[in-house]
Amino acid sequence: MKMDVSIFLLLIVGFLAGLMDAAVGGGGLLQLPALMGLLPNAPIATVFGTNKLASFLGTSMATTQFIRKIRVPWKMLLPAAVLAFIGSYIGAKLVTYVPVQYMRPAMLVLMLLMFVYTFYKKNLGQTVREHALSHREYAIGLLFGALIGLYDGIFGPGTGSLLAFVFVRFFAYDFLTATASAKIINLTTNLAALSFFVPNGHILWDWAIPLALANVCGGMVGARLAILGGTRFLRHGFMVLLVVMMAKFAWDTF
Repeated sequence: MKMDVSIFLLLIVGFLAGLMDAAVGGGGLLQLPALMGLLPNAPIATVFGTNKLASFLGTSMATTQFIRKIRVPWKMLLPAAVLAFIGSYIGAKLVTYVPVQYMRPAMLVLMLLMFVYTFYKKNLGQTVREHALSHREYAIGLLFGALIGLYDGIFGPGTGSLLAFVFVRFFAYDFLTATASAKIINLTTNLAALSFFVPNGHILWDWAIPLALANVCGGMVGARLAILGGTRFLRHGFMVLLVVMMAKFAWDTF
């Protein structure tokens, strides 16, 4: 009976996390703590692996929904995704050598700056870019792909928000295109993590499969909400997400 209740709660959390992640990002803020609470005796790597598998499939569904409707800069995204994959895999290997405890306050400051900048730049991410990327912008995109992939492998929280902000701020994309582009990079960083978790047996399949199905359903609904709501909806959602993440990081830090 307890297992049935746990699975029911897991399905609800998985759906909401998938919806939230597809619409504005940050689904892991909801899903990962819930998994930790429902699986208190599981090794942390197994909890992370179970979470990553479900997130990967949910993000896959959301990405499919986005790229059907939104034109994304594939010429830059594909090589950036490859570098993000490599960076994420290297980051996972470096976890034991990097002082991760310093990343949370650093991310807190970075998100505060992102929020302030987005708040005061009212037109940020509201116009659709028509012209192609320059060679300099391609190079910047590849660099950010590698760096954010490395960050995702070492630490992770806020990766989607960082990616979306980079696409809006540095490439002048609207929030809808930025969100769709960020999902593509996120897919590869999740895949890099799974290339470690799956072969090493860090997946609880009895939990991961129903959670993944719930994520997929939530991702489908969340992507449609984002597309229908447009750039203004995503701008406001992005700022709300930053506030929630700052509160969570501040709570964990102080």
